[in-house]
Amino acid sequence: MPELPEAETIGRALNRVLSGRTITQVQVFTPAMRTPLTPLENAGLPGKSFLQVRRRGRYLLADLSDSRVLLMHFGMSGVVRVEPASVPRRKHEHVFIHLSDGNIFRFECTRRFSMLEIHTPGADGVPEVLGRLGAEPLTADFNGKSFYAACCKRSVPVKNLLMDNEIVTGIGNIYAAETLFAAGVDPRKPGKNMTLAECEKIVLNAKNILTRAIERGGTTISDFRHVDGSEGKFVQDLKIYGKEGESCPVCGGTIQSVRLGGRASCFCPECQK
Repeated sequence: MPELPEAETIGRALNRVLSGRTITQVQVFTPAMRTPLTPLENAGLPGKSFLQVRRRGRYLLADLSDSRVLLMHFGMSGVVRVEPASVPRRKHEHVFIHLSDGNIFRFECTRRFSMLEIHTPGADGVPEVLGRLGAEPLTADFNGKSFYAACCKRSVPVKNLLMDNEIVTGIGNIYAAETLFAAGVDPRKPGKNMTLAECEKIVLNAKNILTRAIERGGTTISDFRHVDGSEGKFVQDLKIYGKEGESCPVCGGTIQSVRLGGRASCFCPECQK
């Protein structure tokens, strides 16, 4: 599933190709993905223009000229493209939004876990459906003290807390694993056993890793692709994620894996305490 760096990369690309374009037609080929798609046909979108595309957590919000937003989430296999109308529709492309420049915004999702909906944002610019999302990790709202406050009374593993979207939004399994390895913290460590110094180290490393991942276009593990079809290059920089049984790049020990919150969590028992 695309995490924050992937969503940010896609959002920046869409902002370049959608901003200023007017919608001329909407075609829905599938009744629903994760949520119904048919409401898009009667949402009065033709004639409305895209103003900008921005990100909140793993969601993208395309602001429209009538003050509504087109909210999208890519699930496990969502892919968006902006291509000429002459390109034939692919089997799993479920929505076409025709644009005034002759191109089509296309939403593809093989597993249909993605989301594409119209919403009216609140005063903060965010739809109510996203109201429970926590701090953006690349802002000052996510800091050592705030993360420590979220951890200090909880018995659940720190990795689960780092992936809790109501605490900090957008960090999934890949970047949580990489962050905790860089910080030298065992992913199994209960939140209540965390120190403020450890939380500050986690926050610093999370910000650094997410920033580098955005610069590298995110991480391609399986289904993720950019708007132009290219792959994220941060996969080449991964130190621990998906490397069970391999040698630790720091100490040479064997990387182990446990399941936390239903997800495989790779870690080095020597480097992460």
